[in-house]
Amino acid sequence: KKCKRSVFHNLFVASCNQYSSRVTMSASPAKLFGLVAAWYAGNTLYNIFNKQAANMIDAHWFLASAQLVVGIGISLIMWGSGIRKAPNLTSADRMACIPIGLFASLAHCGTVLASAVGAVSFAQIVKACEPVFAAIVGLLLPPADVKPLLAYFMLLPIVGGVGLACVKEGKGVDINVQAFLFASLANLAAALKGKLGSSVTKELKADKSKNMDAANVYGVMNIISFICTIPFVLFTEASTLTESWNAAVEEHGSAPLIKNILMSGLFFYFYNECAFAFTANVGSVTSSVLNTAKRVIIIVVSSVVFNEAMERNTVIGSAIAICGTLAYSLTSKAPAPKKKAE
Repeated sequence: KKCKRSVFHNLFVASCNQYSSRVTMSASPAKLFGLVAAWYAGNTLYNIFNKQAANMIDAHWFLASAQLVVGIGISLIMWGSGIRKAPNLTSADRMACIPIGLFASLAHCGTVLASAVGAVSFAQIVKACEPVFAAIVGLLLPPADVKPLLAYFMLLPIVGGVGLACVKEGKGVDINVQAFLFASLANLAAALKGKLGSSVTKELKADKSKNMDAANVYGVMNIISFICTIPFVLFTEASTLTESWNAAVEEHGSAPLIKNILMSGLFFYFYNECAFAFTANVGSVTSSVLNTAKRVIIIVVSSVVFNEAMERNTVIGSAIAICGTLAYSLTSKAPAPKKKAE
């Protein structure tokens, strides 16, 4: 009898083959390493500056919106100076991008609000549940995206790990409900963005006359996302924004407040552009695996910088959830088994 390879061995080999072929075609290992390092550093610094800004001003929808404005400024400078070719989109193209921009804005705002009202580490633990939302959205919205059965089993440790992280010793289930709901909103919006946006962005990238490479796709979505945040800011914070700003300036000073908003916006744009560029070179599987590892870094750094308590159940639960996310990322793209020759 022939020895059967383990499922995870096959997944590992498939992932490595995909990675190697893409690297050969598109980018050197040194460039990819640089993109990952910049992505991780930018994301970590973003979370630090974002939390510092959120601690200063009680206007978190405004904060999320202002961060997008910083990115828009960078894109306009790139396009206006000729450093990067400006997108060449028709009105139909722009209309097709609106739903993606809307859900991208909700994913961003949900993350900002979750980190603002709760611990950054807790928001990242809940965001590890994103594959659960993606799997459900993939099945419910046509065309149905059916994953291998093993991938759905990998959702169990994600849910179980997040649940365990919410159990405090001697207290039972103890969670910040607001932070949990905002992080869940971010997960749902990210899943909808991925489901609705993949075909649109592929078509835009395929037409070279539109100048829609990975960087410009992100730049355009960033602009649409900002426009979509305006109604939320007006509805939730317009009446108190001036008062909140003046109170923040009086307590913390205008320079530190503006610095944290600008730096969080700068690093938000920077790390997303690096992530988009990396994904364009290696594909979604490798990117998902590294995105999982990124959460570990953010949880550890934020717990140290902001002195966020990490109890035993929190550590064990987050580790289980993150490992489950990693396993889902690998198994969800598993190649279909070959039919045996009769």
